[in-house]
Amino acid sequence: MSAFGSNTGNRANSIAPQDCNVPQAGNDGISSLVWSPTANFLMSTNWDGGVRCWEVQEQGGQVRASPKAQVNHEAQSPALDCCFSPDGSTVFSGGADKAVRMWKLGESPPGGIAQQIGVHDAPVKAVGFLPSGLVVSGGWDRKLKFWDTRTNNPVGTLDMPERVYDLDVRGNLMVAITANRRMMIYNVGTPQPNLVQNKESPLKFQSRCVSCFPDQTGFAIGGVEGRVGIQYVQKVGNKDHFAFKCHRKDNNAFSVNAIAFQNQYGTFATCGADGVVNFWDKDNKQRLKGFNPIQRSIPCAAFNAQGNLFAYASSYDWSKGSGYHSPGSPNEIYIHYTPDNEIKPKAKR
Repeated sequence: MSAFGSNTGNRANSIAPQDCNVPQAGNDGISSLVWSPTANFLMSTNWDGGVRCWEVQEQGGQVRASPKAQVNHEAQSPALDCCFSPDGSTVFSGGADKAVRMWKLGESPPGGIAQQIGVHDAPVKAVGFLPSGLVVSGGWDRKLKFWDTRTNNPVGTLDMPERVYDLDVRGNLMVAITANRRMMIYNVGTPQPNLVQNKESPLKFQSRCVSCFPDQTGFAIGGVEGRVGIQYVQKVGNKDHFAFKCHRKDNNAFSVNAIAFQNQYGTFATCGADGVVNFWDKDNKQRLKGFNPIQRSIPCAAFNAQGNLFAYASSYDWSKGSGYHSPGSPNEIYIHYTPDNEIKPKAKR
């Protein structure tokens, strides 16, 4: 597979000149982006505590985003992740206030603080929605907790080997990654989550993000060393696990901050601390498109349900610590119209 290629000259703000700059993107770093599964509504969570919603319209490749509403976590505690219910009516978020919160779109909660439906003993790093209708949250308290939105008490708790850094749910497949390079793989199509595998990451250093394949046969994991691991949960033909280098330049490795799959083709994007976006085809082991690096790191990204809009954030990701943070530096979200010739697998030569 192709590795990250160098770029010379001044860096642009966005990966393509025509990308839509989403208005009112927040006052601090952007921690997650997610699209509604039923319409072009985009959500973000921010380190300023905000959970924001935009309505996005696309016509002829031209994209426009309109701010719709915002709720917050308590005391402006950073909001770290969010997800939608399958019908697109409700958003769930987790944050540094140790809370799991619920926001029914169209409603304005008291004081602008989203309703708390659960709590951890440490910040909540990741949330997901299960086929059973439960919300799952992973925290730095080394717990996965499962919530029925009608009660504040968890209906189930699973002990993790270490702090949860990320989790993803796709159909009956759930993967949680933790500190110390552990990967916990579950079947959540059963009444009780069933642990399928507890294994070590194929990457050599800290795991950063995980994303399940659209067909639920496996997942991709990204790490701080500028590598991605492709892992299969089910045996698929002659395909096997592999890992590849991506966000590297010369002797420098950059964190892979986000992996986003495109639903229609099963291809995916990787985004890094180097400010680079790459589109990949795992089945043919090739890079489909590499964009020039932008001015700031890219902490998160997501494709919409239709697969023709790719949202990505541009803000400091803390990968170099507080010494490299510049207060007042821009925190931006862009939406890139994605034609088939950028993301569709290419015919084998």
